[in-house]
Amino acid sequence: MKPHSTPPPFPENFAWGAATAAYQIEGAWNEDGKGPSVWDDMCHRGGKIKSDSNGDISCDHYHRWAEDVELMKAIGLGAYRLSLSWPRILPVGTGAINAAGLDFYDRLIDGLLAADIVPWVTLFHWDMPLALYHKGGWQSRESVEWFGEYTRVVAQKLGDRVKHWITLNEPPCFTGIGHLDGIQAPGDKLSFANFLRLSHHVLMAHGRAVQVLRDECSGEVLIGFAITGNARIPDTVTAENIEAAKSHMFRIRRKSQWNISWWMDPVYLGHYPADGLELFGGDLPEITEEDMKLISQPLDFMGYNGYTADRVVASPEGPVELKHKDGHAQGFLDWVRMEPDALYWVSRFFHDRYGDLPLVVTENGLPSIDWVSLDGRVHDPQRIDYTARYLQGIAKANREGYAISGYFHWSLMDNFEWAEGYHARFGLIHVDFQTQRRTLKDSAHWYRDIIEANGWNIAG
Repeated sequence: MKPHSTPPPFPENFAWGAATAAYQIEGAWNEDGKGPSVWDDMCHRGGKIKSDSNGDISCDHYHRWAEDVELMKAIGLGAYRLSLSWPRILPVGTGAINAAGLDFYDRLIDGLLAADIVPWVTLFHWDMPLALYHKGGWQSRESVEWFGEYTRVVAQKLGDRVKHWITLNEPPCFTGIGHLDGIQAPGDKLSFANFLRLSHHVLMAHGRAVQVLRDECSGEVLIGFAITGNARIPDTVTAENIEAAKSHMFRIRRKSQWNISWWMDPVYLGHYPADGLELFGGDLPEITEEDMKLISQPLDFMGYNGYTADRVVASPEGPVELKHKDGHAQGFLDWVRMEPDALYWVSRFFHDRYGDLPLVVTENGLPSIDWVSLDGRVHDPQRIDYTARYLQGIAKANREGYAISGYFHWSLMDNFEWAEGYHARFGLIHVDFQTQRRTLKDSAHWYRDIIEANGWNIAG
């Protein structure tokens, strides 16, 4: 271990955690008054999910949450990022509150706090109430107030104990993959103009949620939102390549959801990026000054879900993105390619563009095909190696002053991986989906040792 006179790779208050999402683990899709979500609907249509899987039972966390909290304690987690199911709390999205659903989260929060695990609550991780989708969903300007009402119900119930909040998880995914590409729920393929209008409403809903949380929660709260998108990193570390990678990361080059600055600039800078406004032109919705004031509510941290990166080199014609070579190290899903410096460069580039707010790595992990071995254990050395390398990138960022204040491993347990069904396993905990038996993987035991040492045994 490094002597403590060295600048710390991980501050003493670093949030060591793991993350999940409600639809991916809870199950109990129609129990105790819960309403259907767009994900329930898409899974039940058939032919949309690999192997026609669904989240009806998944990890059965709704019934097994106490056991799962005990497993979190066994891993030594200091923090747990969870999402709330909007239709479990408000079955049709607005109006009547489902007391049983809200009480479930009330008990879970109390259980976490009793175990000395800090809850980080995500308000929306993709499962919009189906009733609201039928009323226009995010395409409706009313969605801003629907989300505000939902946030108020949650904050009034949980805001006396929950001090860390994330408004939205990965808006490029649930807007673009769900409403532009049609691959994820609700499975729509909208025009680009309708996608932009919907996305504007989503960002406004984020701002409304921030206002409500600050109004309704007792005491100081820390609020952010979780963006995603491939990092851009210099292929070799030269001044020219660094500038090319940073420029490429924030440049808007095509009509797509995959433009980080389109989501980050309005929230943290108060305006949409000029190159996006020019490129999108006639597809843009009406955008008012009041809209932008709402979107750019002051935040306390930047959340980033990061798994990989694309390499960039400078050229006389501008930044050039390189293709990954054949055989490049990757996870079971091909979008998770090993690039250990990704989180370092994201933190550096985000701080350069958006200022001094700390970055929280709200997701990072490796999909694999783990199973229980003959010795009764789950051996996942690739996950350990992958995570160690990315944590070393975080340590490097912190030592150079690009503050990263938390890390949430994706995921706490194997779960329903959206359109991929149950084929890819991301968890620190192996779940047998037939018996619901949980088994701590080797990576869980390894992560416990990292947490106990506050990362000094991995800092490099």
